Amino acid sequence: MITVHHLNNSRSQRILWLLEELGLPYEIKKYQRDPKTMLAPPELKAVHPLGKSPVITDGDTVVAESGAIVDYLVERYGNGRFIPAAGTPEKLQYSFYLHFAEGSAMSPLLMKLVFDRIETGPMPFFAKPIARSIARKVKETFVNPNIKNQLDYLESELAARDWFAGSQFSAADIQMSFPLEAASSRGGLDARYPRLSAFLQRIHARPAYARALERGGRYDYAR
Repeated sequence: MITVHHLNNSRSQRILWLLEELGLPYEIKKYQRDPKTMLAPPELKAVHPLGKSPVITDGDTVVAESGAIVDYLVERYGNGRFIPAAGTPEKLQYSFYLHFAEGSAMSPLLMKLVFDRIETGPMPFFAKPIARSIARKVKETFVNPNIKNQLDYLESELAARDWFAGSQFSAADIQMSFPLEAASSRGGLDARYPRLSAFLQRIHARPAYARALERGGRYDYAR
């Protein structure tokens, strides 16, 4: 039996979604973030030394990292579903987006989250003007332009198709869901990006997505 070690409001929600799309039985072990630090609890280190989510166990096999989990599940249990045929242009696009989601898309979004907290969080009064000025400058000159550049690119990619790896829905779309949901929540994905907004509407309408939300619990990025 597959067990998903599931952290609230995290990337592990898309692993639940993939399992629902695959129609596989699975169990969920839920963990809650520390309300002050928003970090995963130390109990996750008993599953994997990094102590992060998502991580799955499948018998004696432990798999961490979203992309690696997606690869593992699709290759072992997909029977050719949710992945383009080998050697096709669609397969190359699939691999690109499977890695792009975490390797490129999430980096500036995480930086924005950190600098937003620096800009608005409590700190000694004498440090506030300096820290907030630095945070604003970094966002204006580096973080926000990078987010815009990526959203512009992704918007253009969906000009001729509904899905990232071609005309068919694939696990690459599941992998891309989290950065786009995060961007919609706090990173500038708004009415200026109608194709990306439509993509989010399409994935949110999938029955397997809804079932994963029911099982996973609160997930603030789902709109």
